[in-house]
Amino acid sequence: MTEPVLVVAAAIVDDLDDPRALLAARRAVPASLAGRWEFPGGKVEVDEDPVDALHRELREELGVRVRLGAEVVGPDEGAWRLTEKYVMRLWYAELAGGVPAPLVEHDEVRWLAAGHWLTVPWLDADVRIVEAIDAVASV
Repeated sequence: MTEPVLVVAAAIVDDLDDPRALLAARRAVPASLAGRWEFPGGKVEVDEDPVDALHRELREELGVRVRLGAEVVGPDEGAWRLTEKYVMRLWYAELAGGVPAPLVEHDEVRWLAAGHWLTVPWLDADVRIVEAIDAVASV
């Protein structure tokens, strides 16, 4: 079995200490994922540090800089298995510069208010992650 491809993403919230809103990005491509919502991020390049990759991806996809918070540790050796081919590491983040805009791969970004994080059709692999962070934010 080949090593899975590492993807990094951010759960961008309005406030790292008291998250009341979560930023979601709607996929425009590929056609099989169009209209579904996800955490912004992308693949880690060969020899690239995952945190550096996340900052690069957020600049490319949304035109923003972020301040990272804690990693949202997943059940699969700290990561979240998305498919047989992909695993994802996810960090909480808050904006440090720029206004989120759908620049690449997305056609809309939207702030979802607390209690409404599951009201958009997330990618299947992201639903359990949204549920996990929603449970923590609701405490």
